[in-house]
Formats: sequence, C-alpha cells, structure tokens
Amino acid sequence: MHDPKDNHMDDLKRIIRYIQGTHGHSLHLYPSSTSTLISYTDADWGGCPDRRRSTFEYCVFLGDNLISWSSKRQPTLSKSSAEAEYKVVANVVSESCWLSNLLLELHRQIKKATLVYCDNVSAIYLSGNPVHQRTKHI
Repeated sequence: MHDPKDNHMDDLKRIIRYIQGTHGHSLHLYPSSTSTLISYTDADWGGCPDRRRSTFEYCVFLGDNLISWSSKRQPTLSKSSAEAEYKVVANVVSESCWLSNLLLELHRQIKKATLVYCDNVSAIYLSGNPVHQRTKHI
C-alpha cells in the first residue's frame, strides 16, 4: 500500500474480475428455529497419491445455515486413519470455539454445546480419552 507497482494493480484487477464472475454464487442465510452449532467432519487417510498426506474436510452449521467449512491437505503425515480423523476433530472444535466466541460478541450466545459428528469410532473414543499410550505422538 505504501509503494504500489503495476503488478499490484494487475493483481487487484484480477481479483475484481474474479469477484464479478462469481456474483451468482453465494450462501443464503435463513431464519432458523434452532440456534445450535453442529459440525461434521471427515478425513481421507493418505488420500494424496504424491505425498501420502491426508485430506480433511469439515463444515459447521448454525441451525440450518452453513456458516463455515474447510477442505485441505493436512500439513503432517498421519500414521493411521484414526489419527487423521482425530486431527480433523481437533480442527473443527477449534473452529467451533472461535465461532461461538464470535457469536457471543455479536450478542448471539450459544446455550448448548456444539455437536461434532465424526465417522471414525477410534477417533471418537480417542476424543473421549485422549491420554493413551499409543497416541503420545499426536
């Protein structure tokens, strides 16, 4: 901002053209009877054929409205599917805490605990009892 160059202006024009092209794509928020945060997680253990990294996805709903989501490759190599799923659960819990605090600042306090759905039984048990001899590396 203090010393703009031509390439900065080109980047800005590219961003504006992209935003104009996605004008029809948007999220719609509707009134909902429930005001709870619900999260869904999934991980693909070793799904990247090049680096054998796991990919993880999560989405967070406030009532019936999707308010947050993520899908990306994990930065570290997971030794098992349970570890990959557990890392996703940890990420979505962190995101849910942040969203809960944001809603609190907006005077929309969440009165119920956030539900986190995970499809891996081992990760669910590990979340309930994180102190285990075989999980010290996580």
